Amino acid sequence: MEAVAPSVAGAPAIRCAGHERDYPSFLDRAARIATGLQDAGVEPGDRIAVVLRNEPAHLEITAGAALLGASAVPVNWHFRHDDLRHVLTDSGSKVVFAHTDLLDAVTAVLPDGVRIVEAAVPAGVAAACGFSAPPPSGAHPLLDRWLEGYAPLGQAAGERPPTVIYSSGTTGRPKGVLREPVSPGRLEEGVRLFLEHFAVGPGGRTLIPAPLYHASPSQHAVLALAAGLDITLMPRFDAEEFLRLIAQHRIEQVQVVPTMFVRLLRLPKDIRERYDLSSLTSVVHAAAPCPPHIKHAMIDWLGPVLREYYGGSETGAVTWCDSAEWLAHPGTVGRATGTCGVAVLGPDGKPLPAGATGDIYLKPGDGWPRFTYLGDPDRRAAMEAPGLPGYVTIGDIGHLDAEGYLHLSDRRNDMVISGGVNIYPAEIEGCLLALDGIRDVAVFGIPDEEFGEVLAAHLETEPGVLLSAEAVRAHVRERLAGYKVPRAVVFEELLPRDESGKLFKRRLRDPYWAGHDGAI
Repeated sequence: MEAVAPSVAGAPAIRCAGHERDYPSFLDRAARIATGLQDAGVEPGDRIAVVLRNEPAHLEITAGAALLGASAVPVNWHFRHDDLRHVLTDSGSKVVFAHTDLLDAVTAVLPDGVRIVEAAVPAGVAAACGFSAPPPSGAHPLLDRWLEGYAPLGQAAGERPPTVIYSSGTTGRPKGVLREPVSPGRLEEGVRLFLEHFAVGPGGRTLIPAPLYHASPSQHAVLALAAGLDITLMPRFDAEEFLRLIAQHRIEQVQVVPTMFVRLLRLPKDIRERYDLSSLTSVVHAAAPCPPHIKHAMIDWLGPVLREYYGGSETGAVTWCDSAEWLAHPGTVGRATGTCGVAVLGPDGKPLPAGATGDIYLKPGDGWPRFTYLGDPDRRAAMEAPGLPGYVTIGDIGHLDAEGYLHLSDRRNDMVISGGVNIYPAEIEGCLLALDGIRDVAVFGIPDEEFGEVLAAHLETEPGVLLSAEAVRAHVRERLAGYKVPRAVVFEELLPRDESGKLFKRRLRDPYWAGHDGAI
């Protein structure tokens, strides 16, 4: 194992790509941003947009808005054209903070009357993302100079509104989740639960490798700041850099998505063994199903430090399980904790017995802020469980086992009905990821005259690997039922995923359905 020089021990800080901010400086800048927003006409209850990559300024702007009683809207900086226009317009943001290289995309769709504050791209962030940092445009106030013109906000808001997270738009137009403001007492309780479930102590060291425009890393960062943790941000995920940062900063806690596990496991063994990961006490994952063989491999590598939760932007984490629970209930995403609840309902809206698959409904914990969808209260109302007040669905299908542990099957929108049989693509994707040479996979339904739908598998292979469609089908046929064998097998150079690992199946599926109305 190659020793990596650890960072110098000291007071907790926020760092990213070679740049570090101590907490006093961070809090001073956030308070100045709050005054600047106030001067720009932002009031409690308003929203401001953040079109920035991961870096300390992203968190400072979010904190500054909260001090004023306003909500930050972290925007997927990959968005362009209609998606970006929709978020900026739908959110009603009064001010947009944007990195210099993203200004053209923002100004092209900027609603009338909205102000822009420009943020220079830190050189380390640009390098990590594979481009050279451009010079400031000179067309808008530059963040560092802009905030210097204001004194720190004198009186902070009593209640802090959470960020407004927009979905990635994988199945349609992104929707904004608007949550009610959080009182100091509820925030304190949220921090307590965060430290308990993430198995990290006050002042501990955490690493955030996923984009802050997603719900989990955004909430992670907010709670880590409130807990005073030492925070390392990654501008983008790179498997070996992830290991290097853990070793260098003696990281104790990280939160990842299963795609990152896959990429880590594909590193050559000598690279994986090069870095000292013994500081890790908690590796939390969520956001997507994790194939069982991948999770077994991660536990074998890192030990019983894996923790998994299940929930959504709307509900927060509802179920949890540690490594021992998962090994005792393979494939589970945990069981409800505290005041949270889980129910699996059938088509008649009644609870199903253990082992029966149906629609999953979640009850957030008592401390989780209530929510609605911006401009779409009907959609919010449609999520409610009939006869179960407080339970909502985020569109997943699964079952509870006899001990109350939840097992996911798939997204309701991803389920394929072929010849009257329900097929869950996630199971087939997990099977295909176990095939040597497969780097990534997407399975979905395509139209068929006889069966209504049949399966298509789009595959991304490792460099230099040659596989035939028949070899792929044979692999599935040997392990799963015949009706789960993909009819169409397509090899892609790169499957469309965002930086958190979320797969954009819609981009693959839509061309097959062009001209169809959903029925054959």
